Amino acid sequence: MEYRTLGRSGLRVSTIGLGCNNFGRAKTLTETQEGSAAVIDAAIESGITFFDTADIYGSERGLSESRMGVALRGGKRERIVLATKFGMDMDGTNGPDWDARGSRRYIRIAVEASLRRLQTDWIDLYQLHRPDPLTPIEETIAALDELIVEGKVRYIGHSNLAGWQVVEADYLAELGGHPKFISAQSEYSLLNREVEAEVLPAVNAYGLGFLPFFPLFNGLLTGKFTRAGGPADSRIMALRPHIAENAPWDTIERYAAFCEERGVSMLVATFTWLLAQPGLTSVIAGATKPEQVAQNAAIAGSWNASQQEIDQISEIFRS
Repeated sequence: MEYRTLGRSGLRVSTIGLGCNNFGRAKTLTETQEGSAAVIDAAIESGITFFDTADIYGSERGLSESRMGVALRGGKRERIVLATKFGMDMDGTNGPDWDARGSRRYIRIAVEASLRRLQTDWIDLYQLHRPDPLTPIEETIAALDELIVEGKVRYIGHSNLAGWQVVEADYLAELGGHPKFISAQSEYSLLNREVEAEVLPAVNAYGLGFLPFFPLFNGLLTGKFTRAGGPADSRIMALRPHIAENAPWDTIERYAAFCEERGVSMLVATFTWLLAQPGLTSVIAGATKPEQVAQNAAIAGSWNASQQEIDQISEIFRS
């Protein structure tokens, strides 16, 4: 496993991270505590240190965090970098919020609830899950600063911000003398490159570490799917068949041929392309089985692609 520094900070994370949105998800192997614990143990054994969850994840609000809290007992908590998020609608789990989920009032409630569920005294990376249009971002930053001073949070990040919001948050943190966000999460994959227009340039200009979610585009970039379909037990085939039906198969098939010519799997090529992008720190990949985690972890550094090959992959998905 390789490790990189997250933005302009001292926080080091594994280049392959574990997305924990499947913990407590209905109709998955990680719906149960045992299934979640098996994936977490496999990740730690594989050298993955970066675990990314959110208070909203799970079939019930907070269930992913609760599953993790139990599974990380016995000294495992200290071996990982634990990231969670706040700011999505918790359907009353954290009490009334009146849609102001970036406010000082709400942040105080949300962080205490996450700490209880995670059974920990601190969160390594606490992230605003999405912008709060009702609360000035300077109030959010100041409230997060208080949590850092109190030791409940080590670093702060954000998710789903537009490019101008990334810049605004950095400027206002500096103006107020507060710690800055060190990371940004947005959807990014070969099949969704919208962030290359504004978000990634802003992230790189201001020195944040970038963390893509949905890097495999719901599994279409794993190599397990074709025009004819895919695994019957996959989320796409079971719940979202339209994703496969509407996929750009001409492009994906050109990509599959490119990978076959070089003797690498589509999964390896996709992770390698992502990790070659400027500012990208860790690829967050979900899993429901221990063997999936081991497979993902083994990818880091497994293909020494040339810059020309990276550029060729980019070009395939521009056509």
